[in-house]
Amino acid sequence: MTMPLDKIVFTALLGAALALSGMAGKADAQAVVQPPEQAAKPVNPEETEEEKEKKKKKKKMQQQQQQRQEKAVEARQQEQQMALYRKNIALREELAERDAQILRQQKRIQHLRFQEQYEERLRAQRVQLERSRYDYSNDPYYYTAPNYQYRRDGRQYQTNQYGIRKLEKALEAGYNEGFRAGRADRQDGWRYDYREAFAYKDANYGYDGRYIEQDEYNHYFREGFERGYEDGYYDRQKYGKKKDSGGINDEWLIGGAVVAAIIGYQLLTD
Repeated sequence: MTMPLDKIVFTALLGAALALSGMAGKADAQAVVQPPEQAAKPVNPEETEEEKEKKKKKKKMQQQQQQRQEKAVEARQQEQQMALYRKNIALREELAERDAQILRQQKRIQHLRFQEQYEERLRAQRVQLERSRYDYSNDPYYYTAPNYQYRRDGRQYQTNQYGIRKLEKALEAGYNEGFRAGRADRQDGWRYDYREAFAYKDANYGYDGRYIEQDEYNHYFREGFERGYEDGYYDRQKYGKKKDSGGINDEWLIGGAVVAAIIGYQLLTD
């Protein structure tokens, strides 16, 4: 049985309308579940010079605070080391007496006289240290940031101007004592032998327990002593010269260029 043409057209139009309606509904459903587009994140503007400077200052303040804390610990350690050094002075005096007996047996009169004078200087130093009541908390060394770098035995170390001056003092004291010891051995007609001198083995004259550890002071004292001994033994001024003090005091000064070469220090830059 055939369907009339007008009914066929109506049915086709109805189907098309329903199909379009279904597609629209599906599109609406998708639109509902579709997540909204995320807003684009704003691009951070570059830091201004003022902000950079603030960060730099904050970092520097943190570093300075850490350095102050480290210096406080160092001060306590050096105070303890100084107390130990005072206790060991008696033992050093026993060693000095033993060396003095050997010098008497060898009839090294001039070197014996030098050693006795060195011991007198050590005793005077001991008395001064025992009487002093040093206030580590008010010493500028302990709150001054490192501004120098120096080398020792192939390694790099940092300190400030106070630490560098203490290293120089150790070299100066060692050179002065070494010159006297070398001259004494020459006058005694003794062989060149700086390592056997009690002052070289002791290497503590001028040490006050501040800024550098005792073994480091000993190291630089001996560096100066060796060069002073050579100048005194050979009666020359290769590494230093006599201190201009009107001929009253027997004082010898190591050269500034020699000191700089031994320590190898340089100023730190930011």
